[in-house]
Amino acid sequence: MHSAPVIDLFGISWLKVDVASILAILVTSVIVFILAYAGTRKLSVENPGKLQNFLEWVVEFVRNLIASTMDMKRGNKFVMLGISLIMFIFVANMLGLPFYIVTEHHEESTFLGYVIEATRGLQHGEHVEIGWWKSPTADASVTMGLALAMIILAHYLGITKNTKPYFKHYFEPYVFFFPLNIIKEISKLLTLGLRLFGNIFAGEVMIAVLLMAGAFGILPLIVWQGFSIFVGAIQAFVFTILTMVYISQNTEHDH
Repeated sequence: MHSAPVIDLFGISWLKVDVASILAILVTSVIVFILAYAGTRKLSVENPGKLQNFLEWVVEFVRNLIASTMDMKRGNKFVMLGISLIMFIFVANMLGLPFYIVTEHHEESTFLGYVIEATRGLQHGEHVEIGWWKSPTADASVTMGLALAMIILAHYLGITKNTKPYFKHYFEPYVFFFPLNIIKEISKLLTLGLRLFGNIFAGEVMIAVLLMAGAFGILPLIVWQGFSIFVGAIQAFVFTILTMVYISQNTEHDH
């Protein structure tokens, strides 16, 4: 396995940033923006282009997904959130598959003036390989951050839009279930973030192993790449639908 290009931002030892993850997030955001812009730049009812047809399919898919978790009177306002989530996560999951950028370092190296942590203190004869490209969702801090944002949103909507039933459900079916209901809410954060991270990270580990196998790993690598696309699509779907389920649970008047 390769080391990550981690730096101490502003020289603060506890403020660590994975440069590979930041670069991948930026590229993912740009790709999603370009797809959205290109697909909506020249909208046509009579003669829609292939990209417009694809985006219309995505919109309809997300609307059906949301409709399966809540009535669309409430769900319509979350369509753009669902589209953004499923497109961002799918592109992010795919991003690490076709690329493999690794550099070998024999001495202390820097990035934008910051020392790369893995190269700090390298002695003569030692070396370290730095992986500069990966799916951003193969980083637990990225998936947990995304999951935390969605969980906070779900609770915020519950508190502001459905106040009394929201607080009441913590004490159902009986008052002494309160600690269990708190644990349940915490587990939602962990499962939402760690499920996505675990599946994508495991896929990238397998790809790294097959690449190290050389010629013997070419055929298994091709098969695994195809399977990884399937897994990436499923994980984007699962993350999005679970987000909508949690929002629906917190905003539903009758749980």
